[in-house]
Amino acid sequence: MTIYLDNASTTRPDDRVIDLVAAAERDAYGNDSSVHAMGVEAGKRTEKARLQVAAALNASPGEIVFNSGGTEGNNAALLGALAGRAGKPHIVISGMEHSSVANPVLRLEKSGMAVTVVDPGASGLVDPAAVQRALRPETALVSVMHANNETGVLQPIAELGALCRKAGVLFHSDACQSFTKTPLDLKKCAVDLLTVNSHKLHGPKGVGALYIRKGVSIAPLMEGGGHEDGMRPGTRNSPAIAGFGLAVTLCTPELAAKTAALRDFFMEELRKALPKARLNCADAPRLCGILSITMPGGTGAAALVRAMSAKGICLSAGSACSAGSNEPSRALKAIGLSDKEALRTIRVSLGRFNTKEELSLAAKELAAYAA
Repeated sequence: MTIYLDNASTTRPDDRVIDLVAAAERDAYGNDSSVHAMGVEAGKRTEKARLQVAAALNASPGEIVFNSGGTEGNNAALLGALAGRAGKPHIVISGMEHSSVANPVLRLEKSGMAVTVVDPGASGLVDPAAVQRALRPETALVSVMHANNETGVLQPIAELGALCRKAGVLFHSDACQSFTKTPLDLKKCAVDLLTVNSHKLHGPKGVGALYIRKGVSIAPLMEGGGHEDGMRPGTRNSPAIAGFGLAVTLCTPELAAKTAALRDFFMEELRKALPKARLNCADAPRLCGILSITMPGGTGAAALVRAMSAKGICLSAGSACSAGSNEPSRALKAIGLSDKEALRTIRVSLGRFNTKEELSLAAKELAAYAA
């Protein structure tokens, strides 16, 4: 028996998505840019998915650019936005950003870009007033993720976007964790660039999208054919894109509410068995499926993860994108955890297939190991 509690890393694709992708690979495998019948059929599936993704964001289909996922989307947003703004050599990011934002910014800083990092408080929330103070006349872009991939804290992107819009600064948000799990209406939110992906919402891996608000101009990362209006050249993976679109439509507020209830149930079960387990950022608005838990002792999170894996329980010591690192998490240190506390912190992340029975068992096994 496997108990999978690492859904912030990736999710098990829904069977309906798997069936759709397999059928597309078998029956509609043409290049979706081709004008023959097989290409036209593939193109219909791509454009249906574009409508589905756009509808979930309350965006226009023409504002959706398909790509390979969150890392490409974040790089395209940051590097593309800054490429055409040479006279504005300053960028602001939060101290909680995913490595696919933090590392490109580090590269930019080494090449001369001025960078301001705004850390959150202990709550995990970025203060809009702190972002306001960080802005300069030469600021080109602000990037703050919608939901943190380690703590699940939801940032006030509507307020952040509004202050950036007023200042004439582009605002980007990485919404890979939050997309479809909490309301996100881009007609009511002053976001210029937004990254989403498929595999965090029970869709296929290797596909995502970048929302580019109408009127915003960014440079493409690559040169090639005219795919995606020239923003993302290369033959599209139309079967995976079709699966992405379906996966989006299968996500509902009811599923998010169910996941949030399971999240709270798991924490209650763990506290019963291990009262000193500490939930990080407990008072902040948080995503429905992510818990960041600092364990009271033991040999550290990495050893705990390996021990749980031996029992069929899959969870994480932090972001899967930094797996193998012995360094304390940047995000956890940003909320005030010491190095020792950060290295004793695990991430439990839930999805639509988890049950109360397996969560009870996982909580007992975790407590028995850490006691």
